[in-house]
Amino acid sequence: MPQKLRSTGLLGNRLFGQLCRFALVGLANTLLSYLLYTALVAARVPYTLAGAIGFTAGAINGYILNRRWTFASPDSRRARSRYLIVQLAGLGATSAMLWLVVSAGATSRLTAYAVTIPIVTLATFSANRSWAFAGICA
Repeated sequence: MPQKLRSTGLLGNRLFGQLCRFALVGLANTLLSYLLYTALVAARVPYTLAGAIGFTAGAINGYILNRRWTFASPDSRRARSRYLIVQLAGLGATSAMLWLVVSAGATSRLTAYAVTIPIVTLATFSANRSWAFAGICA
């Protein structure tokens, strides 16, 4: 088999493996952030603050698991800084979308948060893959 085809197959397997691991980490992050959010809302914490806290807990968990398991990346100031920037952008997007959906009266606070999760997850995955961990994933 030509070298080019073999390396394409290996790259495809590597990308697929990363995608599967990222999805599992995302599921763990989503579960963690959603459970924390619902507990905080039940404790009468303002829903925008509860959303920010839930998102932050998921982001910290995500950095640790994705760095170690998904991308097998060494911990570095560059990766942490870029990851933090991506997560802060995700936090802003989560909070803004949560406020927008709830204030428009489109749905409940809990459902609104569930609506924001896939949108922000896809955006932050793309940014992390192409920028925060770019040297590892390329």
